[in-house]
Amino acid sequence: MNSLLKVDNELNIKVDAFRQRITGEAENLVASFFPNKLLELDHFLKEIHSEINLAVPDPILLSNLHDGLEVQNAKKRKMEDGTGEDKVAGTKVFIMPSGMMKSNAKLVDLIEKVKPEIRTLIEKCNTVKMWVQLLIPRIEDGNNFGVSIQEETVAELRTVEGEAASYLDQISGYYITRAKLVSKIAKYPHVEDYRRTVTEIDEKKYISLKVIVSELRNQYVTLHDMILKNIDKIKKPRSSNAEALY
Repeated sequence: MNSLLKVDNELNIKVDAFRQRITGEAENLVASFFPNKLLELDHFLKEIHSEINLAVPDPILLSNLHDGLEVQNAKKRKMEDGTGEDKVAGTKVFIMPSGMMKSNAKLVDLIEKVKPEIRTLIEKCNTVKMWVQLLIPRIEDGNNFGVSIQEETVAELRTVEGEAASYLDQISGYYITRAKLVSKIAKYPHVEDYRRTVTEIDEKKYISLKVIVSELRNQYVTLHDMILKNIDKIKKPRSSNAEALY
């Protein structure tokens, strides 16, 4: 019996230490990290140039002999297969003439700077959310106005986490979409629209990254403002029953 009580006491000590650590981290985030980070992101946003030079990929040049053989073979296959003459045959590509078609270096560099900021926001929101959740008292009838403020704060933090995670999905989607377009360029080098579409995709992603940085900054502003305005109710939702906190 005594050994069980000793184990329980040790666990309670560890849990209390965890709660104190989360409380210290969260309060520091709200008071110091959030305002400093929003100023840092505001400066970062101003450094991002409004325009970026994105060149249209060069067309793939094939020799006349190769073209002629491909056309003859294509016509022969169409006659044997009974396919229509209005279809355009793709080019078999084993290697790009200039080697690997690389990603847009400027965009990749910007993406690698933005991604850590997204992950940081998710991690910090999770810490503050845990802190507020630990401050929510047990369920009781009445006197729940402060509790509702805590719940709204948790909901806002959870929303920001979800939006930040969606930014990472957007970045992955950009690479997949661009890769498919580059494959089309390799297969259909004579179609200029495919090459120009790559530039359009890059420009769209560049604008999207600027919007993401702006949203990250705005989310820090909103969270900092919301929590500070309601800090008393968040820390002490029931003024007449503070001992109910656990």
